[in-house]
Amino acid sequence: MSRSQSVEDYLKAIYKLEEAEKDKGVSTSKLADLMGVANASVTNMVKRLSEMGLVSYESYYGVNLTESGKKIALEIIRHHRLLELYLAEMLGYSWDQVHEEAEKLEHHISEQFEDKISELLNNPKFDPHGDPIPTKDGEMPRLVLMPLSEVPNEDEHIIKRVKNQDPEVLRYLEKNGLLPGAKIKIVSREPFNGPIKIDMDGETTTVGHSVAKDIYVFAPN
Repeated sequence: MSRSQSVEDYLKAIYKLEEAEKDKGVSTSKLADLMGVANASVTNMVKRLSEMGLVSYESYYGVNLTESGKKIALEIIRHHRLLELYLAEMLGYSWDQVHEEAEKLEHHISEQFEDKISELLNNPKFDPHGDPIPTKDGEMPRLVLMPLSEVPNEDEHIIKRVKNQDPEVLRYLEKNGLLPGAKIKIVSREPFNGPIKIDMDGETTTVGHSVAKDIYVFAPN
């Protein structure tokens, strides 16, 4: 099936919103916000995707990917995350630069090129931000994670994933060592969603609550 970059972008966006909504129907207004377009444009595209058999859509119930739509979304996400890691590991890009570059390239690589990148990187499971890389056969690895904003103060945790893509935020986190794999412990929290103080090997740093929501650690048993 021939498909445009716009179609692929929509399918990827719907997949991400489905994950956030826990499989509930994705509202066209949320999709419009994520895509940065008018609601009418989203409605027209969703109807087109429905005609292509890539989504199911009912007014007032939202949008969901079909199996065919999900397969394409995961293929593009796999391209993107492999490219991020390739740019970081092989070309020396910093982790705050790779997202934008991968966005430009993800639609244009062949399956053969994808396979070569994966082989070169020893078939990785995670990108530089700790995001899981879908498998070649379209399975998304699952981890039970919890945002740093919700974890107990008294326990030590290991950062596994950073979902924030803001380059300025990523540079701040890197400067303070808050990268996937880092061991941390929460020292204190200010009330009313205030900043969180973190200890890491005797060094303390502070992150805002909104940033802590995008830093994920293993959920306690």
